[in-house]
Amino acid sequence: MQEFGVSSRPPAGATSAPSRIFDVDALRGFALLGILVVNITYFASGYPIHGALDPAYASGEDKAVRWLITFAFEMKFYLIFSFLFGYSFTLQMDSAARQGAAFTPRILRRLAGLLTLGFVHAVLLFYGDILSCYAVLGLILFALRGIKPRTALIVAGTLVGVVAIALLLAGSVAASDPVAALAEGHRTTTAMRDSPASFITSNIHILPLMAATLVVQGLSSFAAFLVGFAAGKRQVLARIKEHERSLRRIQWVGFPIGLAGAFYLASDGGVVSDLAPVAVTMLTGPFLAAAYMATALRFFRTAPGSRVMAALAPAGRMALTNYLSQSLICAVLFTAYGFRLAGHVSPLGTLLLAAAIFGAQLWLSRRWLTGHIYGPVEWLLRAVTLARLPAMRAGSESGDSGDRTTRR
Repeated sequence: MQEFGVSSRPPAGATSAPSRIFDVDALRGFALLGILVVNITYFASGYPIHGALDPAYASGEDKAVRWLITFAFEMKFYLIFSFLFGYSFTLQMDSAARQGAAFTPRILRRLAGLLTLGFVHAVLLFYGDILSCYAVLGLILFALRGIKPRTALIVAGTLVGVVAIALLLAGSVAASDPVAALAEGHRTTTAMRDSPASFITSNIHILPLMAATLVVQGLSSFAAFLVGFAAGKRQVLARIKEHERSLRRIQWVGFPIGLAGAFYLASDGGVVSDLAPVAVTMLTGPFLAAAYMATALRFFRTAPGSRVMAALAPAGRMALTNYLSQSLICAVLFTAYGFRLAGHVSPLGTLLLAAAIFGAQLWLSRRWLTGHIYGPVEWLLRAVTLARLPAMRAGSESGDSGDRTTRR
């Protein structure tokens, strides 16, 4: 039985077993960067969550950086992460089947663990947590695990269309109060810096506001789950060479449509003054996310791309640890947990900090996985999933995390 991931061998410098699907890991690492670039802006200032711009940063440079982040990152990278969640769901099903284990108790324990982690994350670190949303949506995906790939794609497209239409209808009657938004933004920024207790209280206060956002983001995430699930059923990422023509088509179609929608969203000035750009991006964002993934997958097959993949894959293999540690680092930098920099760092400075944090995570992930099978939080979640303590050190266990497949 020959095992394979990206190809018959891992990328140069990779630290994982050859049987892992390195494309999944590398794409997760890529998605982590985009998610950090977006999320860090909500740590750097309390204004964006209230639909306002920090008046302290209104220069041409500040506006240009915000425009770039909105254009290239917002409403795209969480879709990649969601696609990979759906894809990995099929790998976890296959892993349980290979081991002769019952999938149902495993996945229910796993989702319960994600829900717990998400709740703690939302209250203590970041109100924009996605883990709890994934846990709830994962239950729906579990209930639909027998769905056919074609049906999954149809349902996903329908969901996206319904959400976009609902946003357009809501946008025609939505009203905003810029003065109130500025006041709330100032209040939130102050609370973030005041004390740990005030920061936690502020997070809890914002959670109801996030509920409406998570409904929209959750439905689009679930659509991406279904697309990823369909791709996993067909083992698309395990047979990339067979889909080279399809990847090129995705690029040719995805970039024009996706970038047009991204330009419309960015032209709104960095705040949601109405929901029409959001609705349009809800329709076009999946095209751009798909084009990003297709480009990355094709690039990974080149000599320079193989090195990039080798750098990204360890971070993606520890995606849960890195996602949570991104929030922890940002909380220490910007809130009363540490340096209280909220409101004191420009958009460019924030972007540079994101690059530095991600660079450190790439290095630390690679170092950690030279001697360990799992990231720390991955190990904890796996222990919950299996209802036993798995080995942590490399070489002490096969380390089957589910992100693998075999060729028979």
